[in-house]
Amino acid sequence: MPYVIVKTGKEDKGLVNKSRMMIAIGHKKFKSKKNNNMLFVVCNILKIDLTIAFLIAIMILIFCPLVSAVENPDNENLAKIKVDDVNKDSFQEVHRTQGKVVLIYNEDALDEDDMELNNKNDIIPVQGDAVVENKKNGNSASIEADSMDYDNVRDVYHARGKVSMFYSGAALSADDVEFDNKNNVATAQGSAFLKMGEDTLQGDKIVVNTENKTGVAYKASAFYARNNFHVKGDKIEKTGENTYFIKQPSATTCDGDNPDWQITGSEMSVTIEGYGVMKNAWFLAKCLPIFYSPILPFPAKTKRQSGLLLPYLAYSRDKDGIDIEVPYFWAISPQMDATFYQRYIEKRGFKEGAEFRYYLGEKSFGTFYGDYIEDTRHVTETTDMATSRNWQEMHKRWSYYFNHQTNFDSQFYLRTDLKKASDKWYFKDFSSHNYYLDNYAQTGEDNFKNVSFKGDQSLRYQESTIRVYKGWSNFNLTGMINSTDDFAAVNNDQTLQKYPEIVLTGIKQPFLNTPVYYEFTGTYDYLYRGEGQKGHYVDFLPTVSAPFNISRYVKIIPQFAFKETFWSRDDNQTDSKNKTADRTVFNASVSLSSQLSRIFNVNVNGWEKVRHEIRPEIIYSYIPDVNMDNVPDYYVPASSPFPMPGSNPFATVFGNALTEQNAVAWSFTNTLTAKVKDDHGAYSYLEFLRLRLFQIYDIHEANKSMEGVTQERRPFSDLGIEFDLTPHKYFSFMARNVYDVYDGWKQTNYDLNVKDWRGDTMTIGYRYTLDSIEEINLYLKAVITENIDGTFISKHDLFNSRTIENTVGIFYHKQCWGMGLDLTETDDDVRFMFKISLAGLINMGNK
Repeated sequence: MPYVIVKTGKEDKGLVNKSRMMIAIGHKKFKSKKNNNMLFVVCNILKIDLTIAFLIAIMILIFCPLVSAVENPDNENLAKIKVDDVNKDSFQEVHRTQGKVVLIYNEDALDEDDMELNNKNDIIPVQGDAVVENKKNGNSASIEADSMDYDNVRDVYHARGKVSMFYSGAALSADDVEFDNKNNVATAQGSAFLKMGEDTLQGDKIVVNTENKTGVAYKASAFYARNNFHVKGDKIEKTGENTYFIKQPSATTCDGDNPDWQITGSEMSVTIEGYGVMKNAWFLAKCLPIFYSPILPFPAKTKRQSGLLLPYLAYSRDKDGIDIEVPYFWAISPQMDATFYQRYIEKRGFKEGAEFRYYLGEKSFGTFYGDYIEDTRHVTETTDMATSRNWQEMHKRWSYYFNHQTNFDSQFYLRTDLKKASDKWYFKDFSSHNYYLDNYAQTGEDNFKNVSFKGDQSLRYQESTIRVYKGWSNFNLTGMINSTDDFAAVNNDQTLQKYPEIVLTGIKQPFLNTPVYYEFTGTYDYLYRGEGQKGHYVDFLPTVSAPFNISRYVKIIPQFAFKETFWSRDDNQTDSKNKTADRTVFNASVSLSSQLSRIFNVNVNGWEKVRHEIRPEIIYSYIPDVNMDNVPDYYVPASSPFPMPGSNPFATVFGNALTEQNAVAWSFTNTLTAKVKDDHGAYSYLEFLRLRLFQIYDIHEANKSMEGVTQERRPFSDLGIEFDLTPHKYFSFMARNVYDVYDGWKQTNYDLNVKDWRGDTMTIGYRYTLDSIEEINLYLKAVITENIDGTFISKHDLFNSRTIENTVGIFYHKQCWGMGLDLTETDDDVRFMFKISLAGLINMGNK
């Protein structure tokens, strides 16, 4: 095997390669793709026998040991490398530096596996278009440049022209880079630019240590992408792993060379995941100085951090006066945090609130909140008996909320949702701003923002529950405690509470291998209230059905059920009823239904097809005469346990629960569904129209005797109407109405939503309930300009001829800040609310 004898001297400074050069100081392999041993080529051409060729090769190696050597006769320091294939024309330069042999190739460098050397870490192959690495202390770096020098005395690489250097996930580029391989220091000058992930640093000169990640940049600017934070300084120095020092700093979250706001100072020290301090700080709006502080401390954390959250500032002319709230967020640990709400209400006093959140894993998490105020405002209201009050002294007022969920498995969970307020006027008095409105969410997508009720003056009752659920393949068991606060009642002592309720349900399933299906529900309640009848209630409701198709279009389901009920009162009420009794009720029914559809080809605006479907259904239900003697007034449920189409929520014929029944119900549902193809060729389905009508005809009412009765028979129930129209993502309309066929409209509810691509929005809601409610609500949002939005909210109580709320708001927003003003007028107050947002500054805490 041939040897390469390398003679190098300390005066050699390597090579200047005119072609583009890439050098990696680290460890990487390169395969040699060519066999450059000319002897074997010649032998092959002359077809010399391999044995003879081998003898000739041995003689050449003995007598001509330097035939394949690259020599420097002026250097006595020899390095001997044994290789499989070698061609002296492959080398441009060979030298020895710091105890390492450097081979500069014209062509592909040899793989280290093709070299035989006592210590391969002593070899640094370098070539024209290759990347070569010399690993040092686990770190590596590579350099790409138009030209490069190597100083073997100082162990320094000097790269010029479109230089790019890569190390430890960072990229450094400049016109000129000098890399001190011994000390791991890179010095970049001329359009110096350093990129670390999404963050960047640029300056006239950047000096960086590639091992400990420290360095300094001059006349520099930095960008931190996570918070869109821009920092400039005469000198930006990274003094440690997480510490920085900046001379003549300026900081902002605004993009552009002329930011809308910035903070400047003489110097700034920052510790990431800690705090920073700026000296001689000025807050500038454009170039106008607004605020000065000799020392300005601030949090400097990218993770959840403790600190002040966005404050609340408002003024109420009549009810509250000056209203200021400054929340403080405390990041206790990655699994828990707390927020403290300090609120000053001029005409009421100080309101203290606290929220505690915990996350014990994906299966267990929760939130607790509570507040307290010694309310000094005097109030006199004489609207009605249930809501009238005369408060002339201080009242201790409070509220709390506790939401917890533990999922033991997919079929076993515990859910707690407790809420309580000190009085029925709490949400009315604090409807302009409270914790419950800020965290109201109907979707439940956020585990920590899922208050299920809207805490304002419209709240009529509040319900708390603790629920444990366990499910099996065919059965499930639910245990629940339910407590209700009825704000419309004069006295909540008459409101029924369930302490507890236990329900065992058998899911509909076939009986053995027959076409007969069975299901059942068993319920136990202890119904409690402070005043009135209370006690135990037990019922068991098994049901048997046998669905079958009488044709491809018609399905029939006969069904039989009975309900066995037991109750036992333990109240002190004196009446003639037996406190302990039971009853049995039978029900027989049959339903007839169909589902018809047709598909139409349309090919309009991405709609390829439209499916029209109609679903008619008729149910006949019969319950024989029911004895209502001794039935307590807490007898539940409040409607028939044998639901018919439209009985929920528009049941009107059943009267008291489980009374005699001989009725026919019908429903008719119409739907139109479009098959839509988007710009990317993906399909989706849009049910853009739905109309459902349902009603009940009471045969018993139609046949009852009218002797001695002045009222006419009314066998038809109210007609229920449900209508939904959503032909486009910018338009939706919903109607939920109840029509009394004898007296006219009983209930109407309409919601219209219209918006456009700019964000302009209009929402109109109309609510009407006979003899109790009629109101109209309007919400408008107008995108006046690219930076200005206007809003208008109007709520009118038409039934009582009063204005509930009128709000006019305007908000000016830029990329990094915004400010706005809301003016709200109600029937008893006028309120101003000022809003401001400076991205990355005002909202210093991050929940």
